Amino acid sequence: MSRGGLATGSVIVAGGGPVGAATALSLAELGFTVTLVDRGRPQPGLAAFGMDVRNVALSPQSAALLQQVDAWPSQAAAYKKMRVWEERGTSQLEFDAASVGRSELGWLVEVAPLLERLWQALEAQPNVSLVFGSVVDVAPADTGVTLCIDNDGKINELQAQLLIACDGANSAVRQALNVLIRNWQTGQMAVTTVVRTERPHDDTAWQRFLLDGPLALLPSTNPHLCSIVWSQSEVQAGVRMGLADADFCAVLTRASEGCLGQIQEAAPRQAFPLNQQLAATANPHQRVLLLGDALRVVHPLAGLGVNLGFEDLQELLSVMARGVDFNLPGQWDKFARQRLLRSEIMLRSLKGLKELYGNDNPWVGWLRNSGVGWFGRRQWLQRRAIEEATGLRNFSS
Repeated sequence: MSRGGLATGSVIVAGGGPVGAATALSLAELGFTVTLVDRGRPQPGLAAFGMDVRNVALSPQSAALLQQVDAWPSQAAAYKKMRVWEERGTSQLEFDAASVGRSELGWLVEVAPLLERLWQALEAQPNVSLVFGSVVDVAPADTGVTLCIDNDGKINELQAQLLIACDGANSAVRQALNVLIRNWQTGQMAVTTVVRTERPHDDTAWQRFLLDGPLALLPSTNPHLCSIVWSQSEVQAGVRMGLADADFCAVLTRASEGCLGQIQEAAPRQAFPLNQQLAATANPHQRVLLLGDALRVVHPLAGLGVNLGFEDLQELLSVMARGVDFNLPGQWDKFARQRLLRSEIMLRSLKGLKELYGNDNPWVGWLRNSGVGWFGRRQWLQRRAIEEATGLRNFSS
């Protein structure tokens, strides 16, 4: 068993995904000595048509954060517009970056190139040490925190002044500290893949609200390739996962109303359950913080998950940059309160939106369609919605 020393301004970051890696890089640039812990270096995921099937939608605010730590991937695909319509409505919404004086609303970024770029930056950062292994225990104390890591049966103890958990929805740090979580079961699964379309996507994110769940066609750098995120019932997901490729393409063409013409080809599909959850606190101990999916998991309806994690990081940096006293009780109270409130609002909003569009009552449909039409005629309200969605302005924190 080895034991590390406690350094001045020392931080352990658990989890080397996008939020964890960006956290480690950002804190290292502020001068902190950072140890990043993960089970191993990120591995490429399922790929097709030269693309990673996994992707994330990044807001301008998140993009600026990644650019600041020199980790912006070259494969980022800007989208300039978003079109939203529903299965049983005649109205549609179109959001245009030009309406808020921007050239893009955001970017769709493949996960594998993003992680590769982040880890290249981590390996080049002298203030970051990489440690591989699984978290088996967390021992916070008044003077610091100890993290126990299992690496092929060898237990290492790492010590620092602060532990930041960015280790995902099944956070080992959160579990070791017995932090309670609330779960919202959605009864849905997401089917994801990459497809080749007859017509170009026109740098537009297309989203259709079906009664069974929203379908999103998200643009890539190739004008005829889109990532698909299709939320649907577990029963329907099982059926569609079992379809032959040609049949799946036909079903997807109908579900998208042929907005990009025929779906010509589809990559292998993946499916995963959609559940929302929220930890009881973002600051379970004076020496421990939860960020990203370790704090909350949201429905992919609005592509907000990783952006909320980067929001957590930005709020953290605003505190750290002013100087912190790790021995000061209540140092993180305001941060934790704000991040929990932000999470609550987003979780409830997404739950309400899903229920609204999933209601097949004709009167509800009429009211919903009328509301969409009313919203679409008010440019000032659309601008505010765009600013919220892109992180240019935050109305709910």
